[in-house]
Amino acid sequence: MGKTGGRVDFEWVYTDQPHTSRRKEILAKYPEIKTLMGPDPQLKWVVSGMVLTQLVACYLVSDLPWKWVFFWAYAFGGCINHSLTLAIHDISHNVAFGNKLAKWNRWFAMWANLPIGVPYSASFKKYHIDHHRYLGGDQLDVDIPTDWEGWFFCTPARKVLWLFLQPLFYALRPLVVNPKPVGPMEIQNTVVQIVVDALIFYFWGLKPIVYLIAGSILGMGIHPISGHFIAEHYMFLKGHETYSYYGALNLITFNVGYHMEHHDFPSIPGSKLPQVKKIAAEYYDSLPQHTSWFRVLWDFVFDDSIGPYARVKREYKLSKLE
Repeated sequence: MGKTGGRVDFEWVYTDQPHTSRRKEILAKYPEIKTLMGPDPQLKWVVSGMVLTQLVACYLVSDLPWKWVFFWAYAFGGCINHSLTLAIHDISHNVAFGNKLAKWNRWFAMWANLPIGVPYSASFKKYHIDHHRYLGGDQLDVDIPTDWEGWFFCTPARKVLWLFLQPLFYALRPLVVNPKPVGPMEIQNTVVQIVVDALIFYFWGLKPIVYLIAGSILGMGIHPISGHFIAEHYMFLKGHETYSYYGALNLITFNVGYHMEHHDFPSIPGSKLPQVKKIAAEYYDSLPQHTSWFRVLWDFVFDDSIGPYARVKREYKLSKLE
């Protein structure tokens, strides 16, 4: 399946994540950045338009031949569904309605979840908070691949397979690395999703359901937008664990490419992250950044030094006691 080579372990470090100290330093120098924190009033309308677009698409694909169902699932639905997962990412930081209306954010995330086809938003919320709090944390940050993934997916062909199966690993890895009890919001998320899926099936048949779920799987697998999964935290340059991308694909991904800025200021909506970059340019311009998510995927597959093991890991003293 190809030549084996590259890393045999993660990059273990014994320092704190860089975002905490940089955040304090930037806020001390540019306190006006605090005015960017808070809800984005446009987010709910943009997301609702995307959800309704996918519901219309469900009707339109109901009579298409199967080959066209899968084509449009990849070319159109996959783009929207992947973008909706990134909207859910933004909403998990309470930027749709603000911290005072936290439950509204959870419910709105369920609305954004509907076209994805499977319940996702409630579970994502509780694990994503750990990703920020314990970036790279062993047994805490489930964004980090498992040892088995690092060991097995070490050749170009296997890494392509890993990219294709990425949605599966993101869904199952938390259950292996850091399982948490199912909460009421996850139950609500599941019930709402099943009811809506059942209604779509009742009115329009199986093809719209396949269109939605296939779009989610294909759009988060080997897809140009999926380069952000690798670009954000895989160690392309030793000592650097978070990278930004400032290209055009940010226009359809809620500025998730501004990832250093996002980890520095997670309470600032994606729509305002370019302002962070502009205000504190001297903190970001000199840091390594990606210019192409497609190039990121290419390098990930064919560069022996980059693979699932190319992640910074650290141990947190509190571990699972917190």
